[in-house]
Amino acid sequence: MQVSVESLSSLERRMTVQVPAERVQDEVDRRLQSLTKRVRIDGFRPGKVPFKVVKKRYGDGVYQEVVSELLQTSYHEALTQEKIVPAGAPEIEPRSMEVGQALEYVATFEVFPEVEPADMNGVAIQRPQVEVSDADVDRVIESLRRQRREWDDVERAAADGDQVVLDFEGTIDGEPFDGNKGEDMAIELGAGRMIPGFEEQLTGVQPGEEKSIQVTFPEDYPAGNLAGREAVFSIRVKHVREGRLPEVDEDFARAFGIEEGGVEKLRQEVRGNMEREMTQAVKARVKDQVMDALLERNPIEVPESLVKEEINRLKEQARGRYGAPQEGEDADEGYRDEARRRVILGLVIREIVRRQEIQVDPERVQAELESMASSYQDPQQVISYYRSNKQAMETLEAMVLEQQVVDWVLEQCQVNDEPTSFDALMNPSPENESS
Repeated sequence: MQVSVESLSSLERRMTVQVPAERVQDEVDRRLQSLTKRVRIDGFRPGKVPFKVVKKRYGDGVYQEVVSELLQTSYHEALTQEKIVPAGAPEIEPRSMEVGQALEYVATFEVFPEVEPADMNGVAIQRPQVEVSDADVDRVIESLRRQRREWDDVERAAADGDQVVLDFEGTIDGEPFDGNKGEDMAIELGAGRMIPGFEEQLTGVQPGEEKSIQVTFPEDYPAGNLAGREAVFSIRVKHVREGRLPEVDEDFARAFGIEEGGVEKLRQEVRGNMEREMTQAVKARVKDQVMDALLERNPIEVPESLVKEEINRLKEQARGRYGAPQEGEDADEGYRDEARRRVILGLVIREIVRRQEIQVDPERVQAELESMASSYQDPQQVISYYRSNKQAMETLEAMVLEQQVVDWVLEQCQVNDEPTSFDALMNPSPENESS
């Protein structure tokens, strides 16, 4: 088998492969010979059909079958012969597929870039130092009270903080669209859960009132066919309700599964949950900085085929969260920067793991699994699920291995502890960054 490789760019290769005609024909004859023992043709006894008859009837089909398979097998043989590892699937262009001639084709593909992980000395990482205060616990308890609010009908105009129950029907350019209707929808004014401008136009409505409101879907709205479109909603107000907060007492604690210990036990549970969230948030904040630093110091060129694969993965994730994402090249561009970031970091991390011979730590995997399970009502059930699910365990192990890489990078960096409030950690914003 003859193979020649040409570099079209730093990552793109064009490989010409020529498979000898004898190899193609030998495989065709072998398969036809096998058929003589199995096919049934009128006028011949089973197993006694002459080779020439079988070849005349089945030769073309067997030849196409052999050529199709040889395109795949010889491609992988050629890669092994030339010691090439492709990144993504090739584009194969046949040049000669005639019977009696050598099989020749051209495969165009990309290869992985050479990655030389950069020195991370001098990188400054800000690690939040956070303590959960009594005031932080109070704020969460207050949030839990708001979650347990009871709503009482009132005969007055709706104000901020009230709940409005309504039916609605929307149109765009006078035409309905998917999801344009709703009945008995409860909307809390000021919660910001609706399209911008929707809740604001409900302020002042009265029970029984009917009106039309006009809003514009955000440009980044997950349903691409609605993004940026102007819609008119006809609404009918059924109820205006005022919230009533429950007292923080033993009944309140029992509503959250605290059968003994009352309010004090509830506060302990809340603090424990907050501290777990805090630990994960600190880890995530530090990890993001490490990944940003790796990206900045390793500006490598990446194969377009890998970027496209990652774009498709991101779109699939968006489909799972929001339904059908916007399609087309323009939509793909919206995912490109994140996809390219992931590909670069994946290549750099993989090379760090290889060079530093980092092995996943079973003790850390177990600790991470127990920590994750502790936030569920039945931790042992969660642990058993992971232990019996190979894919789930592999995902967990990959996460732990990535964290081990982060720890290795941190050993080279300057890590500065930065006093931070719990609220600023959990709700980063320009205002909170200075907290």
